[in-house]
Order: sequence, then structure tokens, then C-alpha cells
Amino acid sequence: MASGFGFPILSPAEIAEQLFQYGIAPVANLRPENIASPQPDLLPGVLARFFNSFVDAPGDGEDGLLGFSDLEVLDNPEHHMEAIRVLRLYNKSQAFLDSIQFKDFTLADFTRPTPRRVVEVLSALINFLFYREEKVTLLQPIVSETPDYHERTLELKARMAQLQKEIADHELAEQMEEPMAQQLEADVNALQQKVQVYNKQQLALRAKAAVINDKKEEIHRKITQADFELTKHAQENSRLMSKLVKSPEKVQRALEEKKSARAKLKESEKIAMQNDQEKSAALEIRNKAHEKLTKQHSKIQDVHEQVRTANA
Repeated sequence: MASGFGFPILSPAEIAEQLFQYGIAPVANLRPENIASPQPDLLPGVLARFFNSFVDAPGDGEDGLLGFSDLEVLDNPEHHMEAIRVLRLYNKSQAFLDSIQFKDFTLADFTRPTPRRVVEVLSALINFLFYREEKVTLLQPIVSETPDYHERTLELKARMAQLQKEIADHELAEQMEEPMAQQLEADVNALQQKVQVYNKQQLALRAKAAVINDKKEEIHRKITQADFELTKHAQENSRLMSKLVKSPEKVQRALEEKKSARAKLKESEKIAMQNDQEKSAALEIRNKAHEKLTKQHSKIQDVHEQVRTANA
């Protein structure tokens, strides 16, 4: 059975020496003859120490612990713990050896290995450690050029934690300000509705003011016409007075008719003046109301602008 690993096979003496050198010898008094005539626990002991020292992160090598899924299928799990530990270590060893191109590592190689297979497996393992040490040596200058990597990493982590805290504080502040913002938005909407109502009222007042102006012009036209009629009647009165001596009774009767007509005209003029004064007073009230609404609209526009600035 051939291995795909391309490094040379080491002697039992070299293997024993390197196992001590890398600190993965299973016993303190390991000798070359222990490798030439291996015991069944040799490979599991070396591989377990290898994984603990060079592969597993702290806490990852707890192969002896059983999960609930393992316990559920066993009637007496305490009788199988060692077998499960060995099986897990074998699976991990097989996966690792396969990754370094050492193929066909079987369970028999793990539990009852021949001397040749022990030498092949341990030679592959030690040659991997040689290769690993060589790569670490090549990378050491690069690591030396960044002595403050750890400190820089800590600074960046601290900065990230600070930024995350600031983000959380900002989100909390937004959540706390959300009711206020919603209330402010509701107030703005209410003000906008009032502005629309005031705009409609202002348009209605402008229409009424236009009607009042038209009526005022009509009243002034009637007053002018009445003045013209009054002047005309005065001239007619003068003409009749000149004829009074010629026909006193006729003139007196005509004069009384003119006086009656003049009295009616004055009464009409008085009524027209009163109507004009009432219309003028109403117009003045409308103008004052329009001016007040204009000022109120300006204030609302200012409040709306302040709200828009606050939202920005």
C-alpha cells in the first residue's frame, strides 16, 4: 500500500529524536526500538499530542466528551466512551493525513499498525512539521516588519467598539426623538390645513371686496346723477320764480310740486348716503379682516419654515 506523501522515509532513530524535538513523544523514554516494534497506543498517543500542539485551537481538542446525540443511541454510554474517543481521533487523523497527501490511512493502521506503516505515518507527520517550520521561518521577516500589528488590531477593535456605541446611541436618540418628531409633523400638517382654510377665506373676502367696490361705484354714480338732477331742479326753480309774478297760483302749485319732488330726492339722497356709509364701513371691516388674515398667514409661513429647518 503506497503513500502519496513525497517526503523521504525516516529511520526509527530519527523519528524518535524528532518526536522529542517537537514535544509530541507519547512517553518520556521513547526509544527507536519502540518505533521499530510499536505498541497499539503509539500512533494514537503521537497524533493526539500533535493535534493539541499544532492543529487544534484551545478547547477544540475535547474528543473525549460525548454529545447528547451520541448518548441517545447508547444503552450504557460509559462503556463506549473510550471507543468513541478513539474513533473521533482516527477520523481527525485520517482527514489531516489525507490533506497532506498521505492516502489510505485505515482504522487498522490506527489501532493495530505494522512497523512499516508506523514509520510511514510518523515520517509523513515529521516531514509536515519540517515543512511547517520552513514556512514559518520564511514568514518571520514579514511578521517582524509589523511589530505593532497586535496593538493596531486592538486600536481598531476599540475604534470599532466606539463607533458601534455611537451608532447605538444615535439610534437610541432617534427612537427617543421619534414621538417629538411625529408630534411636530402633526402640528405642521395642522398648520398647513389652517393655511389652506385661510387662503380660501382670503379668496372669498377678495371676491366680496370686489362686489362691494362695484356697489360703491354704483352708489357714487347715483349720487352724481342726483347732484345733476338737483342742479337741474334748482335751475328750473329759478326759472319758475321768475314767472311767479305772471302766474302766482300756477307758479305756487308748480313750486309745491317741485318742493315735494326735491324733498323726495333729498330723502333718496340721504338713503343713498346712508347705504354708502354702511357699505364703506363694511368694506373697511373687510379690509381690516383681510389685513389680519394676511399677517396671520405670514406668521404661519414663518412657523412652517422653522419646522422645515428643524426637520432638515
